[in-house]
Amino acid sequence: MTVLEDARELLPELVRLRRSVHAEPEVGLRLPRTQETVLTALDGLPLEVRTGAALSSVVAVVRGAGSAAPVLLRADMDALPMTEKSGVDYAARVPDAAHACGHDLHVAMLAGAARLLAARRDELAGDVILMFQPGEEGHDGARLMLEEGLLEVTGVRPAAAYALHVTPSLAAGTFRHRSGAALAASGTLEVTFDGQGGHGAWPQRARDPIPALGAAIGALQTMITRRFDALDPVVFSIGAVHAGTAANIVPDKASLTATLRSFSADTHARLAAEAEQVCHGIAAAHGVTARVTAHDGYPATVNDPAETAFAAGVLADLAGAEQVRPDARPAMVSDDIGRVLARVPGSMITLGACPPGADPARVAGNHSPLAVFDDSVLDIGAAALTELALRRSAVPPARP
Repeated sequence: MTVLEDARELLPELVRLRRSVHAEPEVGLRLPRTQETVLTALDGLPLEVRTGAALSSVVAVVRGAGSAAPVLLRADMDALPMTEKSGVDYAARVPDAAHACGHDLHVAMLAGAARLLAARRDELAGDVILMFQPGEEGHDGARLMLEEGLLEVTGVRPAAAYALHVTPSLAAGTFRHRSGAALAASGTLEVTFDGQGGHGAWPQRARDPIPALGAAIGALQTMITRRFDALDPVVFSIGAVHAGTAANIVPDKASLTATLRSFSADTHARLAAEAEQVCHGIAAAHGVTARVTAHDGYPATVNDPAETAFAAGVLADLAGAEQVRPDARPAMVSDDIGRVLARVPGSMITLGACPPGADPARVAGNHSPLAVFDDSVLDIGAAALTELALRRSAVPPARP
């Protein structure tokens, strides 16, 4: 039987696994129930399994018959801190966590690939590392797994790394790929304007930070259009503004928090520096002071062109050329798979999971409390990961 035929036979089991993970979502780096579910799914397979110390990760190694460099396959496992409103009968049983980004599907697909690869160890020219990762949603789980020796687990650094990410915004079973910068680098900027409080009736006796905050909100948006090249896109979105407690009190301070997004390290660093300069200048003009703190988030996810082309060919053979297309544009969302791809050439591929009867252009997307994913794509996802590992492990190393 082919890989895809075997994956189709596994589909009912993968659906049960996915829905079990979906019903008990966990947020962050500590996912004890999810980790136990993964370990149970892998139990009995001829794998070398280890768990993380700083997080509830699972790393499983499929030992191949040959000595080629390993291939790494990744699935993130964590949920989002939100309440699900999808209405599905396997919805989250807790009010403060939901698998609204599809990581539950990723878990099931990689568990399916583990089973398919374990049955094909004799066909593997090298080992396969299965990376089940917590903490993708803002907790930098990939960094922690790298620090705990993810890339050294077999004794040989991986030759390639691949990940799939589902979205209901594409037709079920279709794949999208992109070479180069695919997802943005992210960061956070926190700005506090410090003034001197007083009575709202006598603002001249105070140093009001609110006008400075208001001026900064507009100036920071203008900064994007006047200091940055439109062909090297950046996004600066203010998501939180805080000031004051009552109508007749001039507060001591006013603050904003913003997310920063870009596709190059140099632009990302300059974005924070330019924003800091703007805020200090506005503060001085309003007779207050500014405290500006920039926090780095995730680096850009940069797909290796050769590995992306290779993956696209494998997926076209598996699903049909009409189901595999390049993405015209990168996305401003971020993912810590970028940390892995900065050290190992590879690619993040998107898999469509639009539910039956829905319009991908109108359906609730990733991170929506209404998001619904079609779990009938679990077999093609598991088969895709398996074929990528099988065929990539057989690729001879490049000549120096």
